[in-house]
Amino acid sequence: MTNQIKVFLSGLAVASIVGCTAKGDNPGLEYAPQMYHSVPYEPLTQIKDESAGNIISNRTDGKGEFYNSNTNNPYAQNVRKPVEGTVRRNPNDILPYRLGKDDIEAAAQIENPFPDTPEIQAEGKRLYDQFCAHCHGANGKADGKVAPVYAGVPSYTAPAQRNLSQGHVYHVITWGIRRMGAHGSQMSSDKRWKIARYVQKLQQQ
Repeated sequence: MTNQIKVFLSGLAVASIVGCTAKGDNPGLEYAPQMYHSVPYEPLTQIKDESAGNIISNRTDGKGEFYNSNTNNPYAQNVRKPVEGTVRRNPNDILPYRLGKDDIEAAAQIENPFPDTPEIQAEGKRLYDQFCAHCHGANGKADGKVAPVYAGVPSYTAPAQRNLSQGHVYHVITWGIRRMGAHGSQMSSDKRWKIARYVQKLQQQ
């Protein structure tokens, strides 16, 4: 009898462990679900079933533990528009770029927020090689492989290009100019400023 009990308990332990194992879409048994499912609104989840998680719920509003839709929103959505007048910032504390395509003269007055350091230059070169060298050439001499196909690619050392400000370069990268397409949707503001910093170095060669 003792051996049968041992076998039974061993089988029960194995079954319990297997039953709690997470696999695929099954998260496994949650021993403390209140620690996994936050009552506050979460913008990346949307559970509208008010009875979801009723069995384990200890909420005072009578709803299930997993219910997290926004009752203050007419569509029960958690994602809300930013407060009017607020400004989204990025990790480098750079304000959003508001100048339009035709505001190139105003753009020329803007200073590059990134300092001229070896690290910024190295990252600017990496990005330049990735996004710009195929037209402008590795050294900014307008000798990239694509340049012969699209005539008119300027050299950064040409008199009309040598003294262009980094704000001007940033604006052109953002909006494009003449045959050059806009790249504002293809790279972040930080990357565009770092490329502009590296272009300044090419202008001086």
